[in-house]
Amino acid sequence: MKELVLLGDEALALGALHAGVSGSYGYPGTPSTEILEYLVDEFETRGGPVARWCANEKTAYESALGVSFAGKRSIVTMKHVGLNVAADPFMNSSLCQIKGGLICVVADDPSMHSSQGEQDTRYYADFAMVPLFEPVNQQEAYEMVAEAFELSERLAVPVIMRMVTRLAHSRAVVHVADTARAQNALEKGSPADWMLLPALARKNYAKMLDKQTTLREWAKDYPRNTLALNPARKDLAIVTSGLGKNYLAENMAEYADLCGKEGLPSILHVAALPFPADLIRSLAEKVETILVIEEGMPFLERQLAGILPGRVKVIGKLTGSLPRTGELNPELVRAALGLPARATALDGFKMPALSARPPQLCKGCPHHDSYSALNLAVERLNAKEGKVSTVVAADIGCYALGAVAPLKAIETIVCMGASIGMARGAADAGYKYAFGVIGDSTFLHSGLTGIVDAVASKTPMTVIILDNSIVAMTGCQPTMLPSNQLEKAVIGLGVDPAHLRVIEAKPNMIEQNAAVFMEEAEHRGLSVIIMVRECLEAHRLRKKKESAAGEASK
Repeated sequence: MKELVLLGDEALALGALHAGVSGSYGYPGTPSTEILEYLVDEFETRGGPVARWCANEKTAYESALGVSFAGKRSIVTMKHVGLNVAADPFMNSSLCQIKGGLICVVADDPSMHSSQGEQDTRYYADFAMVPLFEPVNQQEAYEMVAEAFELSERLAVPVIMRMVTRLAHSRAVVHVADTARAQNALEKGSPADWMLLPALARKNYAKMLDKQTTLREWAKDYPRNTLALNPARKDLAIVTSGLGKNYLAENMAEYADLCGKEGLPSILHVAALPFPADLIRSLAEKVETILVIEEGMPFLERQLAGILPGRVKVIGKLTGSLPRTGELNPELVRAALGLPARATALDGFKMPALSARPPQLCKGCPHHDSYSALNLAVERLNAKEGKVSTVVAADIGCYALGAVAPLKAIETIVCMGASIGMARGAADAGYKYAFGVIGDSTFLHSGLTGIVDAVASKTPMTVIILDNSIVAMTGCQPTMLPSNQLEKAVIGLGVDPAHLRVIEAKPNMIEQNAAVFMEEAEHRGLSVIIMVRECLEAHRLRKKKESAAGEASK
């Protein structure tokens, strides 16, 4: 065994390599990005198994399914909201008889550090009736991958691994194997198991229902689902999942002192779903109250309330014992246990007033120049009409920072690709000038179909593609098509070439570009403007790479 210091994401990626993965796919999204970055680096620099970024989470999931159908092990990575995009193949794949092990790694983001919601992936696992693994530390993130692959192949089901931000982005020593498991042989699955024609899908759905009993038995005996009973404590028991176990452990010594001679209450840790109902019934037989400590939404708390007799009181996020939103931490758990707040070095220390540092675009970012031109055009269009006649819709990416001061250039941020559909809706509702602002990678992720709708309905609107040649927000991953292919793609979707404009986003062209926006806004059909200038960070990385390559060739 070797010892390595790894991020939780890196530990999981290395676990996949050591477990014999053959194909890995994903779309960048914090806090999941580093998983595939690790695997792509292994593929491109050391000849490891195939690992590729994809246009979106749906195509990534479908690629992983193809590897599984070929009999080999695959993983697909995404952040929590990405599973909404991949929901169609994910839900349907639960009815396929998975051949090679398939793990869908989803990283949730409690407290919304870089997300638009706190969505909890455990609900998706319950919805699809598939098992879910939830590591509590980097070592488990490494080891659980092999366990998840084995369960996936044994029961022919896709498996979810749920990560959360605090684990994904923290480092710890991980004990890893010296050698990797061999990859599976190339061997196709049975076509009847993978064709969801209604007659076959009905049979597969019945098979999936039959597997639930086996899955519940597996969950009861899964050794990471641990139950420590204390018959002397009738008043309280504790259920933890995910990082809730760590936060309880950090308070355990003082809590044991508080509990006195009767000892700690019974404790059940749920490391994997389906919910180990037999264990919880054993826990609850003679207990009056159960405290649930879980990261994310009150998923287990609701499950317990549904299966326990009414005499048992379940407390947690729904009852206010723990906060309903945001991340947990040791102090919040401490309060729920009835322990006094810890004294810290900050007690009595008066923090000096700090100036606010709102998120903003990088200095010199091309999006700043694009939005400055758009703001100028919007101001003039509204003045010309004598009333507010413009709507500017955007979505997820660096350019979303155009919402904050001093630019305040956009009015909506909902999800990947929503800008185009929402601009179309605003135009249909009666706004004369509707703009949809979208990044180059987001356009390839979810914007193409919105363009098709607008072409079909001849909607009078202007789509602005901010092309900085990279997926900048998540750390400069490549876009699926280079900049010089975007124009062809737009024309191929049916946009009139006369109303496709490609312009540069430069500070000395703001007046000129605003004039282009106004011209195309007056067109009573669909127009598309591609604003091109490389992301400064991508430019720096590219130059550094080129310099290193030049030095190596000398």
